[in-house]
Amino acid sequence: MCSGRARHRMAHWPRFPAHGSTIPWRDTYRGCGRQQSSTDKMKFETTQDGFSISLNGRSILRHSAASPCIFVGHGQERMDMYRGNFEVEDYIVERSALRHADIDGNTINLSEAEGRAPRLELTVSETAVHFRSLDETINRFWIRIHADNDEHVWGGGEQMSYFDMRGRRFPLWTSEPGVGRDKTSEITFKSDLKDKAGGDYYNTNYPQPTYISSARYALHVETAAYSVFDFRRKTFHEIETWAVPERIELFAAPNFVELVEALSLRFGRQPELPDWVYKGAIIGLKDGVNSFERLEKMRNAGVQVSGLWCEDWVGLRQTSFGSRLFWDWQANDQRYPGLHERIAELNGEGIRFLGYVNPYLCVDGSLFPEAEAAGYFAKDPLGRTAIVDFGEFDCGVVDFTNRQAADWFAEEVIGRRMLDFGLTGWMADFGEYLPIDVELANGIDAKLMHNAWPTLWAEVNAKAIASRGKTGEALFFMRAGFTGVQKHCPLLWGGDQSVDFSRHDGLVTVMCAALSSGLLGNAYHHSDIGGYTSLFGNVRTPELLMRWAEMAAFTPVMRSHEGNRPRDNIQIDQDPEVLEHFARMTRIYVHLTPYLKTLSKEAAARGLPVQRPLFLHYEHDPKTYAIQDAYLYGPELLVAPVWHAAQDVRNVYLPEGARWVHVWSGVEYAGGEEVTVASPIGCPPVFYRTDAAFAEMFAALREM
Repeated sequence: MCSGRARHRMAHWPRFPAHGSTIPWRDTYRGCGRQQSSTDKMKFETTQDGFSISLNGRSILRHSAASPCIFVGHGQERMDMYRGNFEVEDYIVERSALRHADIDGNTINLSEAEGRAPRLELTVSETAVHFRSLDETINRFWIRIHADNDEHVWGGGEQMSYFDMRGRRFPLWTSEPGVGRDKTSEITFKSDLKDKAGGDYYNTNYPQPTYISSARYALHVETAAYSVFDFRRKTFHEIETWAVPERIELFAAPNFVELVEALSLRFGRQPELPDWVYKGAIIGLKDGVNSFERLEKMRNAGVQVSGLWCEDWVGLRQTSFGSRLFWDWQANDQRYPGLHERIAELNGEGIRFLGYVNPYLCVDGSLFPEAEAAGYFAKDPLGRTAIVDFGEFDCGVVDFTNRQAADWFAEEVIGRRMLDFGLTGWMADFGEYLPIDVELANGIDAKLMHNAWPTLWAEVNAKAIASRGKTGEALFFMRAGFTGVQKHCPLLWGGDQSVDFSRHDGLVTVMCAALSSGLLGNAYHHSDIGGYTSLFGNVRTPELLMRWAEMAAFTPVMRSHEGNRPRDNIQIDQDPEVLEHFARMTRIYVHLTPYLKTLSKEAAARGLPVQRPLFLHYEHDPKTYAIQDAYLYGPELLVAPVWHAAQDVRNVYLPEGARWVHVWSGVEYAGGEEVTVASPIGCPPVFYRTDAAFAEMFAALREM
């Protein structure tokens, strides 16, 4: 039974200190300032009854008594979490326009009318607008940013359904993205009915309150609270946050490339990819000791291999969802006898071994009592260890706001039991699962810490790697993220797509995910080849596996996955045609290594993503602005993967300003037009610029 205090905490969004929504949990996460760029020219002007803020001559805020741009109020939310999925409702008790502005220098006090007490303080600096709440009852904040009718906006973290966010509303809250993610589909309906897990187009593991505008500016909201980007209006974008934000940061540049560079400096840049990655694909197998025999079969078939990824290195348990891992992060001798020696053998052959970890410990594992005795778990409202149901087994949540707990996990779990044991990489999973009703060591409400949790989780992993001097060598990958994850996480993966070609949860979504997250400083993105989630009879086809592998060959990292139900779904080594095709795709990936290395160096030096939207280098061509099912692989290759079933031709738009050569036929095309090319399995639509520095290497793909 919850105490009355706990019920009150769940019923109302938390109040914050008078200084606004600053979050004092870890010095390394707190929003940092930035040096002013020579292109950032923010101008603050007073008007007869208000003020305006512009950036490089572009209007950002326009406030007057008749048309206020800032609103505050109070809301009562309902947030229900079920295994990482959330139902969120909000009842707005009050929404008041702050019409009157009392201006003193660059500080503005806003109230509802002249003579009324001010409720919000706004201070304009060189590159940001800072906010301070003057009314402790405020827990809702809205601001309207000036918009143009024909404006495009991108970003929002990692978006999987819509790259251009204009015309839609996007809640920004880290969660499971859902199965199907389409309320009109049968699989989403069944998933909602069974586990509240269907999701919608805006659900994402990695939200971030940052967007880039086609007007060549970017905006970031510094807050970890639940927020909403609403781009449905023609004349303004409305931003909603469930707390007064600390500040809104503004960035401007003469072109998109420089704008992306600036954002990567703000949020963090990743090191170059490790050299071992370029040797081929990371093969995902969770078949115990049989994994080594199956890997050898693939290698004998010509598959180029860089790593063996066995997420079941910790053992398995069976649930109704499928095979689940045993969440006690150390080698399981029964499933992988002599694993340490096996890893050494693989290393001798140039193949690295990767595993799996997440920030929770199962109650029936050996690490749980050690962490509980030390007080490292988040607590329930009665001060006991909070126990969370993760799907037919229970776990404790390691509290990373407790520095001792974070250090213990980094050293004892990741450092000693993983890195020292011989692992060179792992999937760092489940950063989005922080329950919203637990008590944390730093005293901050879990609702406010929920979005920030993936960044703290990434920091724990990065710290463990740095402690062993392996930054840039060991490689972990995450699906969850939030502001600042870029600084710590070297590689994203697209999460748990369905094993199909569906519009909102299939192959095409990982392209959108790579493009949206890449604009915000995440240089490297990849996905589970063949998808992951198999439910309600939805299973992989050989065609899906092959089409996914074709795309993966033109991404920074190739990695396969057996999925949540390996026995129900076809695997790469079970079909001769699939295996032969996969081997060829890995050879293509390795063939492109010299080019990929230049992109990796560029990512580390400039923050540019490997997979890029077409407009990044062709901003003069507005037809490129909405394309999300094709991408530039660096500046010289254009990739348009086939993402529909039973399709052997594809229409591809080639940007204006270059001439393009179709890799497989050698036919040259002028830019600025849509072309139709044959796209049989094995020949995904790929084009290179005629003036490409690597043109000879690209042309050689025809002979492979």
